[in-house]
Amino acid sequence: MLLLALACMLYSGMTGSIPVAGSELPAALGQLFAGRPQSLAASLLELRAGRAVVAFATGGALALAGVLMQALLRNPLADPYILGISAGASVGALGALLLMCAAATVDAAALCGAVAVSLLLYVLARRDLRSGTAAEGGSSLLLLTGVIVSSLCMALITLMLSIAPEGRLRSMVFWMIGDLAGAPVRVLPWLVLGGALVFAVRSARSMNVMALHAEGAVALGVRVGALRKGLFLVSGLLTASAVTSAGSVGFVGLIVPHACRFAFGPDHRVLVPAAVLAGGSFLVLCDTLARTIVAPQQLPVGAVTAIIGAPVFLYQLHRLRRA
Repeated sequence: MLLLALACMLYSGMTGSIPVAGSELPAALGQLFAGRPQSLAASLLELRAGRAVVAFATGGALALAGVLMQALLRNPLADPYILGISAGASVGALGALLLMCAAATVDAAALCGAVAVSLLLYVLARRDLRSGTAAEGGSSLLLLTGVIVSSLCMALITLMLSIAPEGRLRSMVFWMIGDLAGAPVRVLPWLVLGGALVFAVRSARSMNVMALHAEGAVALGVRVGALRKGLFLVSGLLTASAVTSAGSVGFVGLIVPHACRFAFGPDHRVLVPAAVLAGGSFLVLCDTLARTIVAPQQLPVGAVTAIIGAPVFLYQLHRLRRA
């Protein structure tokens, strides 16, 4: 999986409206690592590498958030956006875009919106998150609360889109769909992804026990209340980080965990790192397709992930039903 991720990053750097030939690749990589891109190939690799790095961090965060959300809700159909955290980020970002704020302000507004919805959900469902049992009722209540909050945020989004001037409407729609064009390379999403990965790997055994023995996990030594709170907070932080970087990119957190379960099994000790690598690689390839399929025009990457993800998920459901 790690070799596949590296190959996808390399393929993304070589592919574009002006491709980089394989014979030029070693010299271009040498110039790039030396910090002195002199040739056209090295300059192209430098430009595309930043976008690929953002795509990988975003895809890995969404896939890991999907795994944690499915473990928290004990529902294989859960995804990072199901609790409305991305809708809260969209409200903040679109409000900033409507007011013609700078790009940094838009990112900050998106993060504030996601954090606000996460805090609201925690306040409304804190009793169930603190519960020492993994009962279905608590998960269902949290899920229903997230759906209602998401509906409220979507109503606010519709209102803002209806009153937005035509000159700002395109950028607002692209942000909602999910777009990596112009996304800056930042260290914070990688720090969030790294910290969340450490937490998920350390909690993998407990997640396995909670998935297999929902009602008896406490008796088997699992601190279910602390685990559920950790899963909620970490998955919310991952979703907020991903949405702030690239907008609402759908289906990555839904189809990638399922694909990894089909390939490697349900053991979270293997599933967690595999989902991060597969999610990052998938979004890098989708972004490469989005910027090359109708080049020089670029498509929003969220549309590409939805077009690919919907039939793939239907196929996964068909296989699951046969199994």
